[in-house]
Amino acid sequence: MTHEVRAVVARKRGAPVSVETILVPNPGPGEALVRVRSCGVCHTDLHYREGGINDEFPFLLGHEAAGVVETVGEGVAGLAPGDFVVLNWRAVCGTCRACRKGRPWYCFATHNATRPMTLADGTPLSPVLGVGAFAEKTLVAAGQCTKVDATASPAAAGLLGCGVTAGFGAAVNTGGVGRGDSIAVIGCGGVGMAAIAGAKVAGAGRIIAVDVDERKLKWAEQFGATDTVDSSRTDAVEAIRKLTGGFGADVVVDAVGRPETFRQAFYARDLAGTAVLVGVPAPELTLTLPLLDVFGRGGALKSSWYGDCLPSRDFPALIDLYLQGRFDLGGFVTETITLDDVEAAFAKMRDGDVLRSVVVL
Repeated sequence: MTHEVRAVVARKRGAPVSVETILVPNPGPGEALVRVRSCGVCHTDLHYREGGINDEFPFLLGHEAAGVVETVGEGVAGLAPGDFVVLNWRAVCGTCRACRKGRPWYCFATHNATRPMTLADGTPLSPVLGVGAFAEKTLVAAGQCTKVDATASPAAAGLLGCGVTAGFGAAVNTGGVGRGDSIAVIGCGGVGMAAIAGAKVAGAGRIIAVDVDERKLKWAEQFGATDTVDSSRTDAVEAIRKLTGGFGADVVVDAVGRPETFRQAFYARDLAGTAVLVGVPAPELTLTLPLLDVFGRGGALKSSWYGDCLPSRDFPALIDLYLQGRFDLGGFVTETITLDDVEAAFAKMRDGDVLRSVVVL
């Protein structure tokens, strides 16, 4: 059986997206058909639309989603029709060298559904990050579905699928921020804001938000920042040091992903502190640091891919924190929209007017 559904498609590099009827097959072995309830508008979708990831057009956009399992394919265990799930783009294999070492969040052989979703004329679609959730229904590998408490708001829960988990995990999983620690977060978009919120949950003593946009710095205070630095007006490194007794922060998260911001993160951390890169750099960017400074300052320089998250472990825990009122996941939802509003949402995101626009179906 094939399902005809409405979906957001990017046909050409840089062209406005279109809402079209696509064809979604029933699941094959190890796959699940999910009726999408919500999907956040993430910068990664815009990168795909702009051809910044690859040129495998047409793309089925959307990947930060929650929904309800409709049917499952042969051999699927632990997942059933009616389950409320958050989708993720890394279905761990369980058998690669990272998984065998007990580090499945580094899985080197994650997988997606193999049966193709297509345009009405049969042209295969490339689902963004193997999800493709700006659609009424999508087909994914069963391992991309993580069951969570069904009382959670779909608009909030779906955000765990990418940006919120990446930021939260960059601070907590990769950076290891803990009670009484100091942390600075450079770049207060959705990912940076989630790092701030994660540091608050972890009990950080001083949480410093750094950005060039006063609106974002005000939002950062709502998510737990104890101090803000407008780096368009002052030197961010000196400001962070001043706020931390002249030493620098225990952890500095770069949620921008540019050489100048990572250099700030490197020098704004305390001796033996940790700098974490979670902002995704453009392919052409390079970084130069004096090697003696790398040696002499000690500590760790880390990259954080998806917040070093393990969906089966982290999604239910974060939903529990949200339902307990300890993690303001709903605060990331600036507006709810329809599939027809995605192109306009891209413009709002570029202008910094929203943390997240969320498609609700």
